[in-house]
Amino acid sequence: MDIQINEQAIVVTGGPGMGKTSLIEKLGQMGYAYMPESGRHIIQAELESGGDKLPWADRQGFAREMFNRAVIDYEQARNDHTITFFDRGLPDVIGYLTLCKLPVEDDLWSAARKLRYHPQVFITPPWEEIYVTDNERKQSFDEAKATYEAMANVYTLLGYSMIEIPKVPIGERAQFIIKKVSSKS
Repeated sequence: MDIQINEQAIVVTGGPGMGKTSLIEKLGQMGYAYMPESGRHIIQAELESGGDKLPWADRQGFAREMFNRAVIDYEQARNDHTITFFDRGLPDVIGYLTLCKLPVEDDLWSAARKLRYHPQVFITPPWEEIYVTDNERKQSFDEAKATYEAMANVYTLLGYSMIEIPKVPIGERAQFIIKKVSSKS
């Protein structure tokens, strides 16, 4: 297996509603490249088109769509040769399937082992005070906590080192990440 490591690709993961997307957008406002989470986009596109690759209709199909998008995003960032923050990565798809008690196909494991991000992954911890649901995020807070645990387990299993982001205002969270990333350069 030809392993590709992109140390410029930095993943932010965790449970839904824990501030990942707001944090990624903040890093974008600070001038950093980023890849938005594909899940919301897929849900919105499926709802608009009347499709069923939705987490509440066809979880396996939804996961496959997320996987396909994650591979495209990884390749794009690899070709850009610049620090890029990812709102979730390939291992998140495995975490999602595991959480849903669905089979994880071999090609997903293979891709997650082959297409590697920076060895340190940032994770947003469960934070009930900021958690909200909406049209695309329907999970309970307990499900969000279980997602956090699933993501931490999958990334750790794949050999990544997890860095928990502190529960502080968004600007401080962004600075925490920048400081950690800068100290590795």
